[in-house]
Amino acid sequence: MSPSSYIAHPSAVIDDGCSIGAETRIWHFSHIMEGCTIGAHCNIGQNVVVSPGVVLGNNVKIQNNVSVYTGVVCEDDVFLGPSMVFTNVVNPRSAVNRRTEYQSTFVRKGATIGANATILCGIEIGSYAFIGAGAVVTKDVAPFALVMGNPARQTGWMSARGYKLQFDADGKAVCPESGEVYWLQSGKVMRS
Repeated sequence: MSPSSYIAHPSAVIDDGCSIGAETRIWHFSHIMEGCTIGAHCNIGQNVVVSPGVVLGNNVKIQNNVSVYTGVVCEDDVFLGPSMVFTNVVNPRSAVNRRTEYQSTFVRKGATIGANATILCGIEIGSYAFIGAGAVVTKDVAPFALVMGNPARQTGWMSARGYKLQFDADGKAVCPESGEVYWLQSGKVMRS
C-alpha cells in the first residue's frame, strides 16, 4: 500500500496490511481495516468501515455511514447507497462467538444498492441489479433485476445505465439513455 497512490482525509484510519488502489478517495472518519482489498478509483464516503477480508473492485462508490463486513465482495462499478447495511452471520448472539461462521455475500459488477437497504448474508446480487431504497434482501437477485420492499420482491428490470426497462411483446426493450437493446427470455435479461 503506497500512501501516495490514494487520497485519505486526516481523520480516516487506514490499518497496515490493506491494499488500496490508485486514485481512491477515503473521506472523514472512515476506517479501512487490515486485510481488505480496495480497487482503483473508488470513493469511500464519510463514516464507512471496510472490514478485514472485504474485496472491493475498481470504481466502487460507498456513500456515508456504510459498514462493509467481512465476507462481502463487491465487483467493479458497484454503488452502495447511504446507510445501507450488510450482515455476515445468520443468527448473531452477543454471548456466542460466530466469527468462524461468516457467510459470503457477492455484489456483482454494476449493481446498485439503495439507501437504507439491508442485505442478508450468503446471497448474490446479480450484475446491474438495482436494490430499491429501504429494501430487505433475503435471497439472490438476478442480473438486471429491480427489487424493492420488505422482504424485497422483483418489480421489474433495469438497464446497465439505471433506467427501468419496458419490454414489448417480443421481449425487446431499449434503454432510453444508451440506446442499448435488451432481451427478456425465459425470465432472464440479456444485452444485445
